[in-house]
This record gives sequence, C-alpha cells and structure tokens, in this order.
Amino acid sequence: MACTIADVAIGVPKRTLFEYLVGETLPVVGARVLVPFGRRKLVGVVLGLKSDSNWPLEKLKPIEQVLDDQPVFSDNLLTMLKWASQYYQHPVGDVLQSALPVLLRNGKSSQMPPVLMWQCTVLGQQTDESELKRSPKQQQLLNQLQQQSMLDSELKQQFGSAIINALHKKQLIEKQQVIPELNNNWHTELQISAGPQPGIEQSLAITGITSQLEHFHPVLLEGVTGSGKTEVYLQAILPLLQQAKQVLILVPEIGLTPQTVQRFKQRFNAPVGLLHSNLTDNERLAVWRQAKQGQLAIVIGTRSAIFTPFKQLGMIIVDEEHDNSYKQQDGFRYHGRDLAVIRARQQNIPLVLGSATPSLESLHNALTKKYQHFQLHKRAGVSQIARQQIFDIKNQPLQYGIAKGMQDRMAAHLKQGNQVMVFINRRGYAPSLLCHHCGHVEMCHRCDKSYTLHKGLNKLQCHHCGDAKAIPARCSQCGSNQMISMGVGTEQLEQGLNQLFPAYKTLRIDSDNIRSKSRFHQMLDDINQGEYQILIGTQILAKGHHFPNVTLVLIVDVDGALFSMDYRAAENLSQLITQVAGRAGRAEQPGEMWLQSHHPDHPLLQDLLHNGYGHFARYALQERKLAQLPPFSFQALLRAEANSANKAHQFLQLAQQYFNGADNVISMGPFPALMEKRQGRYRMQLLLQSPNRASLQKTLFQAIPQIELLPESSKVRWSVDVDPQDFS
Repeated sequence: MACTIADVAIGVPKRTLFEYLVGETLPVVGARVLVPFGRRKLVGVVLGLKSDSNWPLEKLKPIEQVLDDQPVFSDNLLTMLKWASQYYQHPVGDVLQSALPVLLRNGKSSQMPPVLMWQCTVLGQQTDESELKRSPKQQQLLNQLQQQSMLDSELKQQFGSAIINALHKKQLIEKQQVIPELNNNWHTELQISAGPQPGIEQSLAITGITSQLEHFHPVLLEGVTGSGKTEVYLQAILPLLQQAKQVLILVPEIGLTPQTVQRFKQRFNAPVGLLHSNLTDNERLAVWRQAKQGQLAIVIGTRSAIFTPFKQLGMIIVDEEHDNSYKQQDGFRYHGRDLAVIRARQQNIPLVLGSATPSLESLHNALTKKYQHFQLHKRAGVSQIARQQIFDIKNQPLQYGIAKGMQDRMAAHLKQGNQVMVFINRRGYAPSLLCHHCGHVEMCHRCDKSYTLHKGLNKLQCHHCGDAKAIPARCSQCGSNQMISMGVGTEQLEQGLNQLFPAYKTLRIDSDNIRSKSRFHQMLDDINQGEYQILIGTQILAKGHHFPNVTLVLIVDVDGALFSMDYRAAENLSQLITQVAGRAGRAEQPGEMWLQSHHPDHPLLQDLLHNGYGHFARYALQERKLAQLPPFSFQALLRAEANSANKAHQFLQLAQQYFNGADNVISMGPFPALMEKRQGRYRMQLLLQSPNRASLQKTLFQAIPQIELLPESSKVRWSVDVDPQDFS
C-alpha cells in the first residue's frame, strides 16, 4: 500500500510526533513541511512515512506544503539529533528546530540567500597600501579586501564601522548584495604558508593524530597555555584538506573566532566559514549551505556549530574543551563538546579536544585510555610559564582592593615598559550599596540578592534579572543619607588605578564597557599595540587571548569561590586561575601571576600553585571517585520554579515518587537551588544519580511521561537537565 501518512516533528514542547496526510507531493524523510497546528501553521520535519495510523484518517489534517525536495539533515546528522533528543530528554521537534538556521525554521527557502559583501573598487585595487601608512587599520582592511571580498558582519567585527566608512568615503571599497559563489575544488588550489617548526611534543601529537585519520580516534591534547596547541591543529588538518575533507572547529566564545580564523586563513588559502550569534540570519544560512555543499574547507563556530551539515566532514576539533560555554543552560540543554564526541563516533572521524585545563570528564577518559592523550609541557618558542605566587592580605591595608605590596609589584613592571593585567570577576563599581547608619543593603526583591552599584550609569542593577533603579540618595529603611559602597568591582578598580598610576593608561574590559564586538576587537588591537599599560577585566580577558607584553597578572580576589556548595567550584576556580595566569609572559620576557587571598594556606591554592593544574586535576579525580561524583557517576537534575516555593517543592515531591525504587538510581531532594529566588520565582531542584548511565537513562525515559501527566506539572515551569554543569 502506498505511503499516505507522514510522522512530523514540530518544534513544540510535546515529546511526540504528529501524523499528517500526504498530498500529491511525497516528502522525503528529513525534509521540511508546512503543517496546520491548531490555529497556527508551523514548520516541521518529516521523520517517517507509513500507510496506517492509530487515528481515523478523517481526523488527520493534510500537509499544506512540502518545502524541500532534498533532506535538510543528512542521515548521520539526523541520527545524532534523534540520539540527542533521547539522551537529553528533550522533545525531538524542538531539537531539530534548534539545529536549523532561523530562516529555515521560519519556512524560508533553503536556496542560497544574498548577503552583504564588501569589495575593492577599481581605484581600491590600484591603490598601494603604503598610501594609507598613517592609518594602519585602514591599510590592513584595504589589504584584506584586495585579496578577497568579505562579509559585512565579519568586517565590522574585525575593524568596526568607522574604519569601513573611512575607506568607503575615499571610494576605495564598495558594498553590494551578492550570492556567495565558491567552488568545490578549493583543495586543488590549496596553498600552505610556512609555519613554525614544531617541537618534539608537538610533533608527537601531530603524528599521533594524523596516523589515524580514517576512523574515530578521540584525542585529548593537554597543553599548558602558550604551548602551541593551535599549531598542532593547523598541521594535523593539512592532510585532510588536501583530500578535500572538511574540518569543524568549535570555540567557546565569539571573541575567539576572529583570531582563530586569522590563524587558519594565514596558513591555508582555503575558504573558511564562521558561525556565531553575531551573524545575520542570511549569513548563517549562507555558511550552512556552503558547508553542506562542500564549498567550505573549515567552519569555525561556537557550540551550535556542532549542528552544521557537511558534505565530507573529516575531523572535529574542540578548542578550550573544558569551557562551560559549551553547555546550553536553557531550553535544549545539550553540551557541544559531548555532541562532538557522538558525531565524530557516528561519522567515524577523528576528534581532538584541546585545553590547558581539561575537564575532569575528559581527563578521566584519557587516563582510562578511552582517549589517546598527548601532553605539551613547555611553551612554544622562548616564552616560559609564569611564576605563580600567593599574597596574604590578612591585616593588610587595601586601596581599591589592592594591597600595597601588589601596588609595588605593578609599579616595577610598568616602569620596565611592560603591561599589567588586573583580574576581578565583578563588574560594576561595587557589589552592594549599604546604609552606614542602620546597615540596610539595597536588595532586588525579585531575586533576594543585593543590587550592584554602577556609578558611571548612576544606577543600581541586579545582575541576575536585569532590574535597575536610580541610586537612592537616602536609605529606604531609616532615611539616612550615609549610603556607602561595599566591595570592589571593575569600574571602581579602574578609577582607583587611574589615581594610583596616573602616568599610565588604563583600559577596562567587561560586558558593561563593550558595546559591540568590533569595539572589543579594537580594544584587543590597542592592547597589543601598547596603547594601554594597565588592563582590568573579567573572564572575557581570561580565554585564549595573546598579550605578548603582559608580564604581570594580579587576581584580586579568589576567596569567594573557595567555599562554594557546588562540588564543581574547585575545578572551575582552578581552570580560571590557570587560564588567567596563562596571559602573562607569553613572549621573551618572563611573567608572574599573583593571587590575593585571606586564605593563603588553603590546600586547593597551595596544590595549584606548587604542583600545577595537572596534579590538582588528578587529585580532584581521586576525591570525586571516593565521593562517587561525576565522572564516576552520572546525574540528571529536575528543575522546577514557581511563584511560591511550596508549589515548586510539592511538584518535585510528586515527581520523586516515579524515581523511588528505581534500579541503581537514587534521588536527592527536593532542595532549593543555590540561588533560590530569581526574577520573582522560587527555584527548587531534585537530583538523580546513578553509577550506570544506562540505568539513569532508562529511569528518566520511564518517569518523564508520567510526570508530564501530573496536574501540578502545568502549574510550574520545569525542565530536565542531563549531565548538569551548574546548580545555581
């Protein structure tokens, strides 16, 4: 009998497929269709065709339009997405929607869209770049466009609108809407620029990776900061590119994509595509199609790039694999690194995970021989690993959070013409505003957390829900005008260092001070050109950036993270300290890193500074094993939030009955989240744990449909988080 019914996955919070009658046009599995859903018309993906139904045929609605004559997902990619839906316990329709570019989710054509490109005019091609020697950024931009046209968003991110407009006014460059045209024969025109000679450890890693390119081969590349991991990537992918195979490179942050792209473009003249949230919808779709058709050699992107279709994918690289940015924290809560492992295994291709501070999960897999393990113990070239030391600030006078001894160290480095980085993970002027008369702290009542003081913006702001109000002149409790700030943030630190070191220029880099990505990259260029001598920043500065003139890094305060209730806090803090320390001494001059602490004898700090992250991580694994915590067990977290704590607690208590007595699974809770109240809603959690992943998955698979039927499930906002990384 002919197939008359299609199983369609629709992006709604239902863990089921929907049946529709097929019309004259028979869709292929993996194609998009437009279907009626209630009063709406939605885009779905066909996952199966059949001839019978559990419903009377007269009750089924017909497909209104078949949008594709070819699948939007390859068989391999569709298999991975179905697996992800089951593993992360998330509706398959929503998973498939998450994997598509926005335009395809909205039913637009999958044909190549026009994008805004910049190119040289005839005058621009004839202009010698030396004529712009007084404007080095314009000179650099013109040089790039003389080589090839570039995307508008890519140029804005790298140079900013002002530089682009300056060349446009000189009639040296022009923009136009074009449909990108690339050919599939880029491998025949491949040109390789000379790179540095790899060291012994790098050579071993390159050989180990390239000797097994024809099958699934997971590798953990553990290398100290500045050890040349990117050079290993560059040399390892060369034989694949020569065979016309494509490479996917995941990076944790948008800020790292331009410098990564630049390294790969300088080495190979092959087409490179970027995928990140700063692109327009048309640009994302263009990269998606080019990768699918084999027109891109390399795709570099953030976590969602793992869903990119490829014609012939040959390797996946996950840089800074430890970074928590790879974990999606709402909706479809997947982990980009873990899906990279699954995709590489399904497509039988090598996988490289790189980090100076590997996650305990990846390190455990390497130590148990599931992954091949290569280590780079030395920095590339002549640079040396920064010396790491603790400065005891007990009973020490502090100015703007910095002890006098540390001010002296900063002054010594600045006098030598070097740059100094001061790290503090608190933006704003101060973390709280307090009444000096009665002790009242201005609180966000939607979150039960103190407002952060932003003096420059003349406001108090909650960093959890975004609520803001003007700075009060008087205390809301006693009416006193003795309002004082408590604690130090980046804004206060910037003002203070300007007073302590008036002869040097200070630059603050945090999310309050970066209005656009182009502004951020301009800041990075200014730093490397020596425009600023003192750098103040949050975690934005800690990830992968190369500052050759920084010789001193000061971490103002680490004590808050030493006593967290989250068992992952020690791992995260150690990674952060090691990554921040890695910004110092990356060129010829030696570097040093100092930690200010009231607890200099804390065993975590002592182990990290004297023995390094590698020793700490291996010791932490032993602790995890004794405590039967991941990676020696597997967890899932049921989260619930409601406008009252009782509602959320009651729902989780009812849900818990479906886990009681489950084989090899224990449930803990319900208990409040580390941050119990946020945005006016109370948040509770139920933790499930098992020494066996399959047991946990089986239990979730059986329990969740039952939990969905609970009347209370519609009265709270709830979700399932498999392999949770964050308990806040």
